[in-house]
Amino acid sequence: MPKPSIDVDTQHSMRFLHRTRTLDIADANTAAAPDPYIPLHGSTHYAVEHYDLQLQVRLAGNQLQGRATITAHALVPLTQVELDLTGLGMDKASVNGTRILKYSQPQGKLVLQLPEPLDAGAKFTMDIRYSGFPAPDDGEWGEVGWEELDDGVLVAGQPTGAPTWFPCNDRPDDKASYRFSVTTDADYTAVCNGSLVSHTRKSSRETWVYEQTAPMATYLATVQIGAYQLLALPATPSQTQLPITVAVPKKLQSKAATALSRQREMVDVFIQAFGPYPFDAYTVVVTEDALEIPLEAQSLSILGSNHMNRTWEAQRLIAHELSHQWFGNSLTLASWRDIWLHEGFACYAEWLWSEESGSMTVAERATQAHAKLTTDPVALTVCDPGPEMMFDDAVYKRGALALAAIRLRAGDANFFALLQRWVAENRHSSVSTAAFVALADEVCANVSGFSAADILTPWLFTKPLPPMPGH
Repeated sequence: MPKPSIDVDTQHSMRFLHRTRTLDIADANTAAAPDPYIPLHGSTHYAVEHYDLQLQVRLAGNQLQGRATITAHALVPLTQVELDLTGLGMDKASVNGTRILKYSQPQGKLVLQLPEPLDAGAKFTMDIRYSGFPAPDDGEWGEVGWEELDDGVLVAGQPTGAPTWFPCNDRPDDKASYRFSVTTDADYTAVCNGSLVSHTRKSSRETWVYEQTAPMATYLATVQIGAYQLLALPATPSQTQLPITVAVPKKLQSKAATALSRQREMVDVFIQAFGPYPFDAYTVVVTEDALEIPLEAQSLSILGSNHMNRTWEAQRLIAHELSHQWFGNSLTLASWRDIWLHEGFACYAEWLWSEESGSMTVAERATQAHAKLTTDPVALTVCDPGPEMMFDDAVYKRGALALAAIRLRAGDANFFALLQRWVAENRHSSVSTAAFVALADEVCANVSGFSAADILTPWLFTKPLPPMPGH
């Protein structure tokens, strides 16, 4: 089959993919400029090691009082520190125990003037008290961030929602550990990332404390508050004994039990395909509200009441969000232009579940997706779709088809060895397309003439839709 025509930009991309063999995480964290897809977010001058967030939430009136203790280290000499904070006001702050006397809050930012300069490499701690009435940030991707529900709170962080509820360095490649302490109205449950370590009640207030020890990007941090009951999802002796919790309103428990009846089977299928589940536990939050799309967060997923059924559309979304624990949460893109490394892989995971669950095969799902792309063409470059198009369905489907093309050329043994090494060797770190290409070439070195760049370029770096893999 003749190769598709390749423009100058694509030739440059191919040279880049062949040339780049490894991803240097340190270089990614000290890049000269913030991510071009979110140019107003993040600082390249320091890196955060830990966030300790203490939140006082009053649901009546949607009031938030917060205290963020942020441990970080300087990447360059610092005289000021710039954080992202949207719609909330700083009450007071200190750095290394010394109170900050000079600060400013330009739109979407909090800039602290340091009492003493910091050398590159110096470790420092910021203690920031802040408050206000949090609201989602209405931007290029619609409303993202803290959202007041009819009876509770929902946080949708991707891609720039984190600053609507805590001060942070809002870069996808600046991962840190977290501790959350959320105090809210009695008889409401707060759900955050990680493991629940304590729950106490005092008068009309309850405090929920969670710890996320695995490094996490800011956009994956979340807090969900509602009239939830925390129910353990049972496991049979033959299933992986991963702790799975379902946070669900009482009225939806029966529907949730039906919709999530194969959740553990999904976990086992993905463990077999991708390797061990990357976190200590998994939580599924089911909101009483209907949600347009489910939401992804590290170690948990948020599904709407409208997703609580056994249709393929609902089940594929349940599988999709689960697979993000491997692709998106443990392995997180270093730059938003590589969003296909999350969504293409999660879409392919849907197809794997489809086949393993007795529905359509991977090949049938791939053919169906390709046919839809053919009849509804979208002009974009999957590996750099631009911020306005990075969540377009074509990124998801063409990304998955790119993996199908790799599998066809590599063979099943090499393909799944590649996925498992990709997950294991990049556990809890930042990834890039170039790093995936380099690993694919290494794993498939036993395949004559194999070139991941040649296989992936038509799918990721050219706008025309290539023919169906194998045709």
